[in-house]
Parts: sequence; C-alpha cells; structure tokens
Amino acid sequence: MAKYFDVHPQDPQPRTIGQIVNLLQSGGLIAYPTDSCYALGAQLGNKDALDRIRLIRHLDSGHHFTLVCKNFAQLGQFVNIDNMVFRSIKAVTPGAYTFILPATKEVPRRMLHPKKKTVGVRIPDHRVVHALLDALGEPLLSSTLLLPGEEEPLTEGWAIKERLDHQVDAVVDSGDCGPEPTTVVDFSNGYAEIVRRGMGDPSPFE
Repeated sequence: MAKYFDVHPQDPQPRTIGQIVNLLQSGGLIAYPTDSCYALGAQLGNKDALDRIRLIRHLDSGHHFTLVCKNFAQLGQFVNIDNMVFRSIKAVTPGAYTFILPATKEVPRRMLHPKKKTVGVRIPDHRVVHALLDALGEPLLSSTLLLPGEEEPLTEGWAIKERLDHQVDAVVDSGDCGPEPTTVVDFSNGYAEIVRRGMGDPSPFE
C-alpha cells in the first residue's frame, strides 16, 4: 500500500520532504505533482523503478525518460548543450517543457534512447519539486503519469492512490496540477522539433 504525503504547495514542510527523499533513497517509486500534471519519479540509477515505470505505463524501449533538474548547472552535467540551444531553453525555463538532448556519460545507459543516445531534461516551475530536488541533491528520474489507453494524465492525489496503490510506494499530493503534460522539444539534431504540444507555449520553437 502506497504512503500518502500531503504537502503544502507554496511552503513544503521540510519534515515531510525529508520523509519522501528517504523513501526515494531507499529505492522507492513515487507519484508526484509538477507544473504540468503528475509524474512518476525515482532516484537516478534505480533500475527496479525504471522497470516498474515501464510496466505501469506499458512503455517500449524507444521511450524517452526525463531527468527533472534543479537548475542549469545540474542539467549541464547530464546533457550536451551548445550556446544557441542553451539560449533557446533558458528563455522559457523554468517551465512546462521537456527538452530532448544528447546525453553525457553521467546518464545510466538503460535510461537512454537505444539508437539516439538521448534523454529528456526539464527544470519545472513548482515549489514542491524544487524542495525535493534540493533535499535529494540530484535529478529525479521521471516519466509523465499517463496510464495505458488513457488520453489524459491523472490530476488528483487521492485518485492516483486509488488507482496505483500497489504499484507505487508513495503519492505526493499538493493539490490539482492540471491535466496537460509538458511541451516536448527535440534538439538532438541541432534544431528545434516539437514532438508534443502541451502546457508550455510551443511558439518560441516553431
């Protein structure tokens, strides 16, 4: 049965954040809110959690997992990014965007796209996520909480606990965060290609 954490959206309780991070560091898989719908999250390098996410979402080997990062300094450790792309991303970050970029050797191979050797990265605009990242000290391995055969992600913590009670270890609830996932922009070929239109305004990349 999944633990349920009720976290204040503007002023996350340090004790509760610490409990969630301890669970992540013990190999746990969480459902947590972002600035664009809920996501599944785990500690970087947690192979078991990666497999569990694939199972929950019925993902194939070509799926791009995402590293949710605290800031550009952290993001730059895990992806190769040139000045032009950096400026484009910087203009809309933090925000509801995921960017696909060539990965560095810091990214576990099992997370990479098998052919492109790319990975998704994002810096969200959400206080609870930043509190988790501050306490964790590294990015969160992440994937949008969109269940197989459903068109929209789940948006409420209690509903997620009801649906995934025996598939995740914890649900973090800080209120409704909306049904729309991130806008995904692929920079892996050196130019912007919009892969998914979502919460983030895609016009800067068109």
